[in-house]
Amino acid sequence: MAEALAVTAARLDPRKFRDPLVTASGERRAHVALKSLDTLWFNTGTLCNLTCGHCYIESSPRNDRLVYLSAAEVAEYLNEIERLGLGTKLIAFTGGEPFMNPALPAMLDLALARGFRALVLTNAMRPMHKMKPALLALCKRYGERLTIRVSLDHYGRVVHEEERGRRSWQPTIDGLLWLAANGFAVSVASRRLSGETEVEIRRGFAGLFAELGLAIDAEDPLALTVFPEMDPAADVPEITEACWGLLGKSPEDVMCASSRMVVKFKGAPRPSVIACTLLPYDPRFDLGPTLAGALRPVALNHPHCAKFCVLGGGACSRG
Repeated sequence: MAEALAVTAARLDPRKFRDPLVTASGERRAHVALKSLDTLWFNTGTLCNLTCGHCYIESSPRNDRLVYLSAAEVAEYLNEIERLGLGTKLIAFTGGEPFMNPALPAMLDLALARGFRALVLTNAMRPMHKMKPALLALCKRYGERLTIRVSLDHYGRVVHEEERGRRSWQPTIDGLLWLAANGFAVSVASRRLSGETEVEIRRGFAGLFAELGLAIDAEDPLALTVFPEMDPAADVPEITEACWGLLGKSPEDVMCASSRMVVKFKGAPRPSVIACTLLPYDPRFDLGPTLAGALRPVALNHPHCAKFCVLGGGACSRG
């Protein structure tokens, strides 16, 4: 497994992913229209209690490039969803570690009280435990409309801790067990870090869930999400308009056809809406401060568009 983690891919051709309209070969670049805003993500801030080896968003105890959102700022976007009649069903919270933001319980209550479903991505470690009373109250009030997705990077301690650091495995397992024991709707997010196939990863998690006595179906992509790995410097093909037919896929299959993410940059007067949960720092994917202005099509002009979404089939939320 260590060898698989150390494999270096071919470097990206610097001519690629430069022009939003055409690829390096001169073909028309694929664009994705927003079919419907099924999911609105809120990045609660990039501060995290861990420094992972390959964090999608470079979270750490010192990275505050994305500062804490407030409950009032979240409420403004929930109001805009209703005002525009967007029909959004899921409000999702990511980070950083969302439970480090002291306003998270209030944000969850705002969303759930309006009838949305809510999803929180967490490492289920100490920051979550500090909010146990508030979490239990939300679970009692809203039941399965609140889902907690726990990040477990592998079904074995060694690979998980290679990514997340020593002594990170057992606290996450303990947090997952606490959530399940207290009646929360739980799911797990993993990653293809080990060089194994997705079939092998799911088989390994099935064994872990059975050992822990957890009723999580490792074959269900909603219950166990397995994310592809991305290296923005690794060579990947650009996605052209012709690719949809060649690959047998639809633009509606990728994340930016059904979701947006709200972030707040350090020093900014107000939050921004970003086209993709994976690309908060690329100004080409900043769609402005409002949802109304963020409903326009998105050019697939980044390596993650190809590797994660189109070719990798990844999605931060489904269903």
